[in-house]
Amino acid sequence: MGVANRFFLITALVMAAALAQAGDMLIDDFSTNPQLRWTYLSDQVMGGVSEGSVEYRKQEGESFAHLTGRVSTENNGGFIQVRTRINKGTTGAVAGVYLKVRGNSQGYYIHLRTAGTMLPWQYYQASFDTTEEWQTIRLPLSAFERSGNWLRSKVKASSIRSLGVVAYGRDHQAEIDVAEIGFYD
Repeated sequence: MGVANRFFLITALVMAAALAQAGDMLIDDFSTNPQLRWTYLSDQVMGGVSEGSVEYRKQEGESFAHLTGRVSTENNGGFIQVRTRINKGTTGAVAGVYLKVRGNSQGYYIHLRTAGTMLPWQYYQASFDTTEEWQTIRLPLSAFERSGNWLRSKVKASSIRSLGVVAYGRDHQAEIDVAEIGFYD
């Protein structure tokens, strides 16, 4: 392959990668005062016994939320999470959620709450698996399942009001880092 062809190929690949990310709407990269936007919650708010915490760290130039804890299903519990509010009117045309994440090779969830999730136990959820290396995961809104039949069958993008990163549903030790999270269209 000649120099001109290699240059063309490299340029095309760089442009394709940039276009693939052009529709991303960053919610947070955890670089500036994330504790003002994110809230830690556990099942203890409803009598559960799961324990955990979130710390905001910086390592090798990467800022991230570090969620750790012990998830227990005792007393009808089973979750720890870190959650942020989403401003009304910002998600009208989004197609999904993306996040840059690493963890302890366990499964985790994104929970979305909408204008229609009135009760504390209502949400839409999609699962993903972590590895020990940073990876970017994209979850289309069509992958999110409702927590009960009282909710509309699919997430209405324009009604999203909060987003949570959740360790949920089984007894396990959670450890997950999130360096970037947002929506894509």
